[in-house]
Amino acid sequence: MKTIVFGLLAAAVAAIGPGAAPAADAASSYSKAVQQYCRADYKKYCGEYGLETAALRSCMDRNGESLSKSCVRALVADGFVSQAEVNSRKR
Repeated sequence: MKTIVFGLLAAAVAAIGPGAAPAADAASSYSKAVQQYCRADYKKYCGEYGLETAALRSCMDRNGESLSKSCVRALVADGFVSQAEVNSRKR
């Protein structure tokens, strides 16, 4: 389940990251909150990985517990991950 949860997080965060052509199109499908609150996490932890790559998913999974609370809240609000899944990961 952890991989599924953070695979969704990786996809959401990667899509809003700067520097890749597909990001501009993909970013429009994410709320302004996700774009605003997750951009720094993507840059800080996994910015060197390409969008939609296994390496990015792995990076986000490794750093999942370090994502900012505001990013996680935005992802929960947008339905990318459930609060129950987030709570389970914290344990």
